[in-house]
Amino acid sequence: MKKNLPTTPDRRTFLKTGGVAAAALLTKGAIAAETARTLPPLPANVNTRTAMPTRNLGKTGYKVGIFSLGGQAALEKHENFDVAVPIIERALDLGVNYIDTSSIYGGPERWSEQYVGRVMKTRRNEAFLATKTKERTRDGSLRMIEKSLQLLNTDHVDLWQLHDVGLPEDVDAIFAKGGAMEALLEMQDQKVVRYLGVTGHYRPEALIDAVNRHDFDTILMAMNAADTHIHSFTDKLLPLVVEKQMGIIGMKVPSRGRLLASWTPPSLDAQRHSWEGSAIAHRPGVMTMRDAMHFTLTHPVSTVIIGCDNIPQLEENVKIAQDFTPLSNSQMAALNELAAPVAEQSLFFRFTDRSKG
Repeated sequence: MKKNLPTTPDRRTFLKTGGVAAAALLTKGAIAAETARTLPPLPANVNTRTAMPTRNLGKTGYKVGIFSLGGQAALEKHENFDVAVPIIERALDLGVNYIDTSSIYGGPERWSEQYVGRVMKTRRNEAFLATKTKERTRDGSLRMIEKSLQLLNTDHVDLWQLHDVGLPEDVDAIFAKGGAMEALLEMQDQKVVRYLGVTGHYRPEALIDAVNRHDFDTILMAMNAADTHIHSFTDKLLPLVVEKQMGIIGMKVPSRGRLLASWTPPSLDAQRHSWEGSAIAHRPGVMTMRDAMHFTLTHPVSTVIIGCDNIPQLEENVKIAQDFTPLSNSQMAALNELAAPVAEQSLFFRFTDRSKG
């Protein structure tokens, strides 16, 4: 007999307002009756095969395009439906078959999940859908997935991830009695989520600990051309997750533009008041978007997720993925050396206040 989920006030509220399928799944009666529940086949975007190269998403059996859409940039801005929704629609049209979002993108209103959900309402079977919980407890994470299902207009997500695992205390809390790992396993058992993952960009040691404690399907990890210069994920974490045959998703590829020569630093005052403010940038970056993407894609990653501000930016990224060929060792070394003078600004997420995520 599978474990029943508690019918808390938050759960009752969700069941009244969420989708019919999700409500039927999560009600106590449905679980007690052990109603047969199977997940649909993996999503299939017919445009992907001719749009860009694909790679295995670890051992999941899913063939993912090497460029995927991140849920930040335009997709996390306040009341930005007119910009964000067309970006998501266009991404699917161009063959993108993996969309990443999170319960914390876009603040308490969770704008990112709202925008993705607007498109998923009619195109759910075209995208491998990934979201996250930053809650460290079982109950808090269950509330997160309930709301995610509602906002995403679906009764299941393909990947549910532990968001921003950066410190030893994160790992201890997640795996403690009543910790978030209990929620992930319950939801996977009840086929609310298909696969489980872990994400992080701060320090590699906590992620190494996490993936040694559980056989996660995927890892979402920061990987850009500056990585080896400060708290490198490439040196110890990457070989471990390759050995475990995990689906590896690269993020922070252009580092919110800070790695790019085309980027203009905001004013010092604006930087100090942003969450990137612990690594003040005094100069533009040093490379093109093509160099930044090709550097990360030359590693054994399944895909890279990148947030886009507009459709031309999205189209450029898809074209870069379409034209990808691996870089030589000498080209990789040259880009890594080129990134050294802007390493701190390009790895700002390894200096930020942990309370801000």
